[in-house]
This record gives sequence, C-alpha cells and structure tokens, in this order.
Amino acid sequence: MPRFSIIVPVFRVQGFLRECLDSVLDQSYTDLEVIAVDDCSPDGCGAILDEYAARDPRVRVLHLPRNVGLGRARNAGMPFAGGEFLLFLDSDDTLTPGALRAVADRLDETAAPDGPDGPDGPTGPDVLVFDYARTYWWGGTRRNVLAHLLSEAGDGTFRAVERPEILDLLMVVWNKVYRREFVEREGFTFPPGYYEDTPWTFPVMLSADRIATLDRICLNYRQRRQGNILSTTSRKHFDIHDQYERVFAFVDSRPELARWRPYLHRKMGEHCLDILAKPDRLPASDKGEFFARTAALFREHRSGPVPPELRVLLGGYTRYRARRQAARAGGELVRRGQQVRSAAVTRSKRGWSAAHGLRPLDPGLAVYSAFSHRGVLGDPGAVYRAARELAPHIRGVWVVRADQVALLPPGVEHVTPDSLDYRRVTARATYFVNNVNWPGSLVKREGSVHIHTHQGTPLKYMGADLLGKPGARHGFDVPQMLRRADRWDYSLVANRHSELVWDRAYPCHFTSLRTGSPRNDLLVRARPEDGLRVRARLGIPAGHRVVLYAPTRRDYVRGGHLDRVDLARFADDLGEGHTLVVRLHPSLVDGPARGAGLSELHRRGVVVDATDEPHVEELMLASDVLVTDYSALLFDYANLDRPIVVHADDWGAYAASRGAYFDITADAPGHVTRSYEELARLFASGAWRDAESARLRAGFRARFCAFDDGRAAERVVRTLMLGEHVEGPAPSVQVPAQAEHDVLTSS
Repeated sequence: MPRFSIIVPVFRVQGFLRECLDSVLDQSYTDLEVIAVDDCSPDGCGAILDEYAARDPRVRVLHLPRNVGLGRARNAGMPFAGGEFLLFLDSDDTLTPGALRAVADRLDETAAPDGPDGPDGPTGPDVLVFDYARTYWWGGTRRNVLAHLLSEAGDGTFRAVERPEILDLLMVVWNKVYRREFVEREGFTFPPGYYEDTPWTFPVMLSADRIATLDRICLNYRQRRQGNILSTTSRKHFDIHDQYERVFAFVDSRPELARWRPYLHRKMGEHCLDILAKPDRLPASDKGEFFARTAALFREHRSGPVPPELRVLLGGYTRYRARRQAARAGGELVRRGQQVRSAAVTRSKRGWSAAHGLRPLDPGLAVYSAFSHRGVLGDPGAVYRAARELAPHIRGVWVVRADQVALLPPGVEHVTPDSLDYRRVTARATYFVNNVNWPGSLVKREGSVHIHTHQGTPLKYMGADLLGKPGARHGFDVPQMLRRADRWDYSLVANRHSELVWDRAYPCHFTSLRTGSPRNDLLVRARPEDGLRVRARLGIPAGHRVVLYAPTRRDYVRGGHLDRVDLARFADDLGEGHTLVVRLHPSLVDGPARGAGLSELHRRGVVVDATDEPHVEELMLASDVLVTDYSALLFDYANLDRPIVVHADDWGAYAASRGAYFDITADAPGHVTRSYEELARLFASGAWRDAESARLRAGFRARFCAFDDGRAAERVVRTLMLGEHVEGPAPSVQVPAQAEHDVLTSS
C-alpha cells in the first residue's frame, strides 16, 4: 500500500498538466500513486495522461465518458485509491519540491502510537493542513497571509473545537492530506456544482478527532489570467446556496456539532456577500435574485445575534446597493481628504526645514542609519560604538523604523523616519553615517560630512553599472540613486577592488577612504572562544562543527528566491556532530522563502534558521565553515581565515542576469562546487579544509582583506570626527566625477 494516493481531476489544462504531474513524480519521496481522472477533457489532456501512465507505473488514468465536474471527478478517483492518505491536487497547481517528504515526516511526528483502529501500529492524524502560495500568471508569488495559524497550532494534534481559528484558513480541499480510512468511515464525498469544497471541508474539519498542521508551503496555487472557474461570470455561482444547505444538513445530522451553527451561519453570510461584491462572478441582472436567495437562507438558519456587518441581509437588495454606493463614495472622500492633508503636511515640512536650515550645524551631533533604518547594525553600528568610546561629546542619534524600535539596545537615542524629531536632528547634524542612501528629501548642508560605508565588498554589479542590466535594476531609479550619492563626502573601502568598483559604479565627487570595513573589526580581532556564546544562544550542541549556509538572492527569478540546495538532505549528509545554520538574504525575510521548508526544518531541529539574527558577524564567529554562492559575506568571512566553499551551480545565469566584476569561480576563496553531488562529496571527503583550500583562501585574503586590520571604526572616528591624523593601511584617494569605464581601473 503506498503512503499517498494523489487524485488529480483533469479538464482543459493541457498547458499546465505536465508541470503538475512532474511536480508529483519528481518528488524525493516516492511512495505514492497518482490517480488522474480525465473528466472528458476536449483538449490534449487525455493523451498526455496516457503518455505519463505508459512510462511511470505509479500513474493510473481514468477516462470518464462524459464531463461530470470537478467534485464528481474526484469522487470517481477515490475508489481506486489504495494509499494510507489522500491528497487532492488540481491539475493546474503544483507541489513544491520536497513537499511530500515534509508531509510524510510531519505525519510520522504526529502519529498516535495506538489509534482508534486498534494496536496495529501508529495511526496518523485524520487531517493534516499545510500551507500554500499563490503564484500569479505575471510571475509574482504571495504566501498565504494566515500562515501563522499553522505554526501557532503547536506540535501535536487537536480538534477544531480546541482551535476554531483553524477554520479561518481557506476552506478548500487541496491544502490538506486526509487519512483514507477516516474518509471512508465517514462516507465523505463531493457534491456537484461550484464551491464543491465547502460541503466537503467543513464536515471533514468538524468531524476530525485529530488535526495536525504543517507550517510549510507544499503547494503552488496557480492564479491564471483566464480560465479559473470561479472567476467566470455565470449563474452557476448560485450553487453556493445549495452547498451551504448541505453543510447545515450535515451539522443537523450530528447533534454534537450543533454548537457550530452560529459560526457556520456567519461564514455563509460572509461568503455569499463576498461573491456578490466581486464584479466578475454574477451577471448584473442576476445580482438582486442572488441577494434575495442569500437573505432567505440567512434568515432560515439564523441561530443567534447577527453581526453588524451582516445585518444588511435582514433588509432588501435596494438597501444593500445604497449602502455599497455610500461606502464607495465615503472611501473616495477619505482618499481625497488624505491627499489634501498629505499635501499640506509636505508644504509644512518644507517650510519648517527651510527655517531650521538657517540655524548653524551642531558639531556635536551625528545621525546614523543602517539597512534602511533597521537598527544599530553593520558598519554604521561599528562606527557608532567607536564614537561613543572615542568621541563621547558627539551625540549619536539613530534613525530607526517604528517596528524596529523595540529591538534597539538600551540607551540608544533614536528618531523615527520623517517625524518632527527626525527633521530636527537632520537639519542640524554635522555627521551622517549610512550604508544606504539617505532619502532624497534630506538636503545636504554646506559643512556637513556624509560618510557612506556601503554593505561590503561588491561582486555583483552596483550603481551605474546596473544600467546595462535591465532585469537587475527593475524597480531601481539609477539616476536618482546617483543624485543621492552626490551627497557623499567619504566612501569607506576594505580593499583596492572595492575602491575601483565604487569609482566606476558611482561617478560622483567623494574621497575614497581606505579604512577597512568597520564591521569586520570584530572578525579580525576574533578569538576562538568568541563564537561560543552565540552557539549557546542558538542551541547548538557543544563540540558540533557548524556549517553556515548563506545563499544570496537571484535577479533572474521574480521574488529573488530559488532553492539551490535541499537543506534536509544536506543536513543529513553532513551527519552526526554537525549543525547546519541557514542565513537567507535580508531581502527574502518576508517572502515565501522560509515557508518553502526552512521554518519547518528549524522547528524540527534539522537546521537552525538564523535569518532573523540581527548581527551576521556573530553567526560568522560561531561557524567553522561558510558555504555560499555569490553573497558578499564571503569577503567578510575571509578575515576569519576559515574555510569557504563556493556553491556555484548557476553561476552563468547569475552573472548574465546581474553582472559580476570578476569570475568568483576562477578567483575563489576555496573549493568551488557546481552540483549538489559535488558539494556532498567535498564534505564527506574532508577536502573542504585541505591544503588547496588554504592556498586559495590565502590568495583571496591578500586581495580582498588588505585594508582590514581591526582598527577601521577607530580610524573613521579619529580621522573624520576628531580631525586626527591616523596611519592607515594605505593612503586615501580623491575620486573625481567619472565617465563610464569599460574595465576596473583607477581614475
């Protein structure tokens, strides 16, 4: 008996069907069967299914003699299912890589040692709910906004009455796995018509004794430009009333479920009003009738107080339309009012800034920001700490986003962007320290000193060099970026390579200051015991070898995220005595990347997700080896003189889409791997830390760590804030406004 029976109803999806089937059959977990139901599809779907069945014995095809619709096509497939668990996959959707492995592991984790069927071994939960992401026809991806409910449900199993919020998730059939014995025992089937998921999902969820959740994106829910059944204008949307009648009939047949009637009554009202409000669902001439049927059903099943937002169903359609028109008119008035207020505030700010701009600069005031106002981080953070020690008379004020204020260290003076306090300090500060550009509204005053620290040594194209890479500069206004860079007085560099790149990428007037990278002072002065505290905080067992995996974003895929390494497999291949620590690129923190498996692996203790750790320098100190692709971290990490592995399986695509200043695979700081198999063999053999690795690293360090001597932050403060002459690793260079360069040469 296979573990999973995956039932795929198929109708008019020939353009998407192969991708759907491949996403299942290419899963790393192979204990499965596919039951594909050809719902008398008039296109080439039937032939495609037969082709797959001929070459893979796990695929079984049913050709129905007539079209029966989505729900009944699923019903046709269920009697042929022999798996322990059922999964229903729509034929234009896809499973994500590793999804079934994650589902299987979670089922094992939540299995009861002695289930209701007797002592025949562990019994899995009745239902496992997993996460999904919407993938749009134009290339965008958006994770389920209620994904947090999956993690908040805890590690064990529960009933819906214990966690009713689980029903707030999208009530569809395809984001769940069902124990087949449970489905057959309860006699669950799909009804005909639109919204067939509704009378399946509510009864299933309310009847299940053991529900588990998996906080991982296991399915990509395709949002097609055209062809989505529910986005078709039709009277078939009236089916929603019959579907809820079936739900209420099921609840009425089970007295123990009577408590759910008020909840289902509210859900029904919300669902029907949502359909009515959508412009593409109902013919305009039928909307009044739809409202009347909804109102009648709402009154029939009323079982308690009516929420204010649903009281419109107690009146007539004319009243409903009047309220909708009033709401739209009110919304337009609010929008116009906001525009007027915004314009008035802008004029007020300009007048205020102009008035305060007449006051002299304060030589004892420095303003700092890092990573778009995220906190005391990076190079600006290192300069700030050095200034507090060496120049305590200079008051340091940080610009920090409101949502990051709670994370600031104690005693840090701060202002929020665009606040009155922000305008006060930026109008009079002498020193400005940042690793990104200040907003265009900040006017550089004569006598102020703007210090730009950058964000590390550049491998990928930056600044003006992006003009030749339209995909990489999507969303970036390069001319505006350069106008803001015109405010720089000093550009800090850690090596000659960076100096040449900034000269080329930012053709502006500034002095290139060969200070070294302030944030790398910590790495240069590192002691063997410095990483122990971080290891303890992350829960890494004593004596473990720590592998830090830090991939960068890709410009050739929308959203920037692309799984290049199977993290569960890598952690397993590293073996006992190893801990795999994963650090995603900061731009991927809020996207679907972590939901694609990282969060779940972290919860299970397979890997450590350190993406939220604010100070990446501490992660580097805590690790024994860095595995990365093209992240700028490799330049910083080289200061530790610890092994670095470059995993460059897509270097050609990356370099072509983003642009690179040199070939990292030819001038690498350690061994280069071009496939996962090479990466696994490198660690299994121990070659990742051999003599050749040390030789490559030594040459890389000589080139890219030349100015890092552990005194960079001190050098910045003494030179630029205290006016002292400090010997540096190399003399500074004045950079004039530059024309474009074809190669990296000094000016």
